[in-house]
Amino acid sequence: MNAVGYLEALHRSPVHGFSKETVESLRLLEGQGVEGDAHCGVTVQHRSRVAADPSQPNLRQVHLIHAELFDELRAAGFAVKPGDLGENLTTRGVDLLSLPVGTRLVMGAAVVTVTGLRNPCQQINGFQTGLLKQVLKVDREGRPVRLAGVMGIVSRGGEVSSGDAFEVRLPAGEHFPLTRV
Repeated sequence: MNAVGYLEALHRSPVHGFSKETVESLRLLEGQGVEGDAHCGVTVQHRSRVAADPSQPNLRQVHLIHAELFDELRAAGFAVKPGDLGENLTTRGVDLLSLPVGTRLVMGAAVVTVTGLRNPCQQINGFQTGLLKQVLKVDREGRPVRLAGVMGIVSRGGEVSSGDAFEVRLPAGEHFPLTRV
């Protein structure tokens, strides 16, 4: 699969908060994440994970959400736009949730390797009441279905800009479905 999508919007925040500011370009730092973002680092940066074990590797360096989710949320009556849910990269044209672990998203010189699903938390309801039920559903067997995007690591650094195309490169060998990371 060499599907092509594009970066609809880019976001970062130097502080741990919920939403992120929209910017025209970002520098992705190999092995660290988004330059100038609070979640940039070799080891975990999410506050709850730092509290549990600050030496864990940071598998959540970059957060990506497909813009189609925002379209669905608006259709359901929610006022949500790119950056509001704290993602770094808002993409369009690729079903991020269906990608297997290890998929490489090639964005010019930069490469982001998908590590897993974002695990949406209660903060989403603090942003907008009822929103958590839209991005964290339950299937017929009672298993959670996480819709709030994917997480990744920067495998190769570089500049990315809003409007840039990216290519999807699936991993060789057996494919494993994404789980929360």
